[in-house]
Amino acid sequence: MSIYKKEDPRAIRSKRMLKNAVFSLITEDLDISQLTVQKIAKRAELNRATFYLHYEDINDLLRQIVHEIFDDLSMKIDPLLQGKSSNEQETLVTFLNYFYEYRKILAVLFENKGFKKHMFNLLINTIEKRRNTREIQYTREVVSIDIIASSLLGIIMWWIKDGTQFSSEYIADQISLMYKKGMENVLIEFPQRKQRYSREP
Repeated sequence: MSIYKKEDPRAIRSKRMLKNAVFSLITEDLDISQLTVQKIAKRAELNRATFYLHYEDINDLLRQIVHEIFDDLSMKIDPLLQGKSSNEQETLVTFLNYFYEYRKILAVLFENKGFKKHMFNLLINTIEKRRNTREIQYTREVVSIDIIASSLLGIIMWWIKDGTQFSSEYIADQISLMYKKGMENVLIEFPQRKQRYSREP
């Protein structure tokens, strides 16, 4: 017998409605700083008391939304990490589809340094685990994981803000091409170039 109490389906439904209300308001280009409990509750067709039954305040709601986003992204990218995906390109497209589906709220959340840093760390963790899973051995320096993660993050941020005319499949193809040609499998003479391209103090 489980020691955890199953959440009331009505509570689950109310939370979903409140979160969808946030997505809806942000989709209408409402600045996140202009969100109020009243606006969220009204859009969800619930009352303020119901909101406070589930969340302390708007920040609490936003924190839970962010946690769910990263949980969903981690679940979608897990097949790549575990080597369980028979078609890595399809898995990457599924991962990117999530960004496209929630592009409005993600574009807003990316303005937050903490969210951006969390996403950066997720990408770094993904790249590190993939390298370990594939047991790639290098005799020379390879492109820095930080550089790869920064590049991928930049591509995703640009895409959901200014490049949405491109499909998930196209972006996945471009990432794969870049990754194969200039990232993971391309060895560079990093030590020799480091001093050349370093900024003067």
